[in-house]
Amino acid sequence: MKIEQQRHGAVLVLRPDGPLVDDGVPAFVQQVTESVQKHAGRVVIDAGTVPYIDSDGLTALVEAGEAIAQTGRALKLCSTQDTVREVLEVTDVSDLFEHYEDVTTAVRSFL
Repeated sequence: MKIEQQRHGAVLVLRPDGPLVDDGVPAFVQQVTESVQKHAGRVVIDAGTVPYIDSDGLTALVEAGEAIAQTGRALKLCSTQDTVREVLEVTDVSDLFEHYEDVTTAVRSFL
């Protein structure tokens, strides 16, 4: 899985490209963990190019949310596709994340 990074001031936006499933999960977890440490939890995940997520990917998102929560912040997701949003809602973990329509709104929520 390719994960693009883009800085918006003090906020880092991570944009995973492709499904968040088994073989792509370790790279995602590593990237998020490093980013949380370097950017004091000011991380947004732009999920616009994540078409679906499996149980490993869901676990990775929850763990990322918990890591960011230790910084006193919440994991911010934006541009989440319907399929991924449904998985988050059906598994009852959607409330663990802050959801935004786009990157700009998510980044501005840190101000």
